[in-house]
Amino acid sequence: MEAVDHPSVDATERFEQAFTLAAEWHRGQVRKGSTVPYVSHLIAVSALVLEDGGDLDQAAAALLHDAVEDAGGLPRLAQIEDQLGPRVAEIVDSCTDAYTQPKPPWPERKLAYLDRIRDETDEGALRVSAADKLHNVRAIMWDLKRRGDSVWEIFNAPAELVVGYYVALSEVYSDRLRDSFLPASLDKVLGELRRQTGIQPAAPETWETLFNLEREVEGS
Repeated sequence: MEAVDHPSVDATERFEQAFTLAAEWHRGQVRKGSTVPYVSHLIAVSALVLEDGGDLDQAAAALLHDAVEDAGGLPRLAQIEDQLGPRVAEIVDSCTDAYTQPKPPWPERKLAYLDRIRDETDEGALRVSAADKLHNVRAIMWDLKRRGDSVWEIFNAPAELVVGYYVALSEVYSDRLRDSFLPASLDKVLGELRRQTGIQPAAPETWETLFNLEREVEGS
């Protein structure tokens, strides 16, 4: 995938516009299980992308990586392409695991996203995805210290599936992002999470079965 500048604005202006759009589209949203404004996550992911050597279009996409999934669906993706160009829109699209509300069931979404990341050839998209997952797992660790095991109640799947999802993605990033600090950082924090909780990550081929069993137990 070749980087293409939007004809009307340069990369710095696209980044600044992405920041404004992220604040507007995610206004009022908070991180799961907290009162922390959701935009804090977007800023953190964008910062990780830049610290890892990503360019301003990758950083702009990081600011908007959840805009389609949580703030507008496919019309939002078209808006991103129109305002910020195809390069930013393509990375945002690569980082999206749902285009509708309500979202599809957890196993369906996460398996499809894992397959997409395994097939992804764009280093920028992989970098933004890895930065997102690194910050997510760090947030889980912080929440574990504050809330203990109740942190898992905010997720739409059992803890072993959630951890298994991040482990499976970490393996992809480690194989594909050789000149990035993000995979090693994610692997390290996942190791700390597993040691602290004793959770054994579920393999992807078991996610659907385990998810359905959990729902049967909850409904019994």
